[in-house]
Amino acid sequence: MSLYRNTVWFLKGLREYTKSGYEAAAKHFVAEDLEVDVTGKHYMITGANSGIGKAVATIIAKKGGSVHLVCRNHERAEEAKKEIIDGTGNQNVWVHLLDMSNPKQIWEFAEKFKTENKLNVLINNAGCMVNKRELTDDGLEKNFATNTLGTYILTKAMLPALEKEEDARVVNVSSGGMLVQKLNVSDLQCENGTFDGTMVYAQNKRQQVILTELWAKAHPKVHFSVMHPGWADTPAVRSSMPDFYEKMKNRLRTEDQGADTVVWLAISPAATQQPSGLFFQDRKPVSTHLPLASTRSSPADEEELLRNLEELSQKFAPATGTP
Repeated sequence: MSLYRNTVWFLKGLREYTKSGYEAAAKHFVAEDLEVDVTGKHYMITGANSGIGKAVATIIAKKGGSVHLVCRNHERAEEAKKEIIDGTGNQNVWVHLLDMSNPKQIWEFAEKFKTENKLNVLINNAGCMVNKRELTDDGLEKNFATNTLGTYILTKAMLPALEKEEDARVVNVSSGGMLVQKLNVSDLQCENGTFDGTMVYAQNKRQQVILTELWAKAHPKVHFSVMHPGWADTPAVRSSMPDFYEKMKNRLRTEDQGADTVVWLAISPAATQQPSGLFFQDRKPVSTHLPLASTRSSPADEEELLRNLEELSQKFAPATGTP
């Protein structure tokens, strides 16, 4: 990462990603965009037991949606479910236990879910930032397994169900940190060089942006979007980035402010008036590259990313084949 990219990104963040940036943008929001009754629609939200994921689930439940909380920890998931039901009066809240770093488990979960439920919107919110290189039981680097491969497999597995529904959507929760990263297909699991968890996370988020663009071209029946929630005060930020949190805690957005554009992309008719595959910040499409930054990838590298993910996903797919 160049000093230029780092400096420009941080200055941009201070201006746009903080609470004051949200408040400035919100002056131009159209209130009617979120005056939507989504009763009867099913929303799957990964990483939904806390932070932005839980905030998204709560807002959608208030609007009548059936909410599927996909979480790793049973106790925290059940607690979140109770709080959402008590706070909204909506009983249509379900917990599904899933480790997004476990590819085989994701395939098995998706196949079972599709036999029992319909799905209108998938919100890929779960993520992790492990600051030391750590391998899963499958031998995968954990950040990549969770943020990129897990997102890829769950989306791929759910696409047949989504394509059966009208107004189907996929919303990927990325990060502004991806602006400092260029796609690196030569070392997807960070086996070479110094391991920096923050930059690995940013690389994964760049990969999510590229996947969103590729999926939008390949699956026109589903509206795809990817977004940056800004710098929000969440448990994940406090635990994974303690120094950043201490410096910025008085400027951070609330969880609801971080969740706003996710909800807008998931339920608002205005969102699907925008082309599929764009990157959003505060309800507006924005560039996926900083000015003068050399972070654009070639079509060949993007196709290579897709091929690598497909090969890995098939390695863990059910023996009966994929949908």
